[in-house]
Amino acid sequence: MSDLLYSEEEEALRAAVRDLLTDHCDAPGVIARAESDAPHHRALWKALTDGMGLAGLLVPEELDGQGATHREAAVVLEELGRAVAPVPYLTSAVVATEALLACGTDDLLRDLATGRTIGALAVALDVAPGAAYRTVRHDDGALHGELTGIADAVVADVLLVPADDGGLYAVDASAATVTPQTSLDLTRPLATVGLDGAPGRLLGDAEPAVRRALRAGAGLLASEQCGLAEWTLTETVRYLKERKQFNRPVGGFQALKHRLAQLWLEVVNTRAAARNAADALTTGEDVDVAVTVAQAYAAPVAVHAAEETLQLHGGIGMTWEHPAHLYLKRAKADSIAYGTAGAHREALAGLVDLQAP
Repeated sequence: MSDLLYSEEEEALRAAVRDLLTDHCDAPGVIARAESDAPHHRALWKALTDGMGLAGLLVPEELDGQGATHREAAVVLEELGRAVAPVPYLTSAVVATEALLACGTDDLLRDLATGRTIGALAVALDVAPGAAYRTVRHDDGALHGELTGIADAVVADVLLVPADDGGLYAVDASAATVTPQTSLDLTRPLATVGLDGAPGRLLGDAEPAVRRALRAGAGLLASEQCGLAEWTLTETVRYLKERKQFNRPVGGFQALKHRLAQLWLEVVNTRAAARNAADALTTGEDVDVAVTVAQAYAAPVAVHAAEETLQLHGGIGMTWEHPAHLYLKRAKADSIAYGTAGAHREALAGLVDLQAP
């Protein structure tokens, strides 16, 4: 079994990403973007990709990527989760990139590795690895149909679209009709993608590519959820140390100490599960089991942590100006992304031959 502790290189990467996010992704700015018609932070994405080369972490060096592993990508996602950063890292640098790696599409991989091209897999965000997904009709080189719930499609330059002939096609986003949907998580907006005779370039077989992409997305989403839960816990502890009631810090009351101690245990266990999933994706050992365990555990913990933050901040936590609502909405949306916790528990039962009575 690999060492799940963070290496010096991973800690250095964490520090660099956190510093960048501290400078470019403050809570008031994220809230302001969430209220606008352009929630994605283009300048931050450029800094992460052009400045640090993070879009190409999973792309081999011979294709102009960094040739890193899922462990490094997981560290980046932890920090992006802590900041609820409105950038398409998970959808483009992980999910779309994994689909292209399965198809061996070198030119598109080079484009995505630079970050100047953003990709989106046109599969609904709530689809679990191995589950059925909607396709469009392929007719004489053109694609026809509509797909809903596509994350970050509004900012994508290329859409990876599964068709009814079993192929995965690359479609220029300008050839599709992308209509924003009302999304709970304003920092990761969803959209409907309409195709009316759009030309598509065949990349390869859709089923293995989509399965690989969704599995990586689910596994590394746990790291984002871990970062989110860690921030909410840290922020809640800080607030309860400062907030006073009856002339003493609120955090000194035993009932609240117990709630925070329980939450700390959950967050620590989430980190272990998320690290194990990232390591399994790197080594290729017991990947399905590690990913399902991570998602089955991390999703409810992230929601619980965000709910506790809202509750323990009292009235201020209910205001739009406080970022607590961003974390709760992201946690709730993540809890159904790439499969619910229940779906992953059901899948895990089959994987380990431990069916429910």
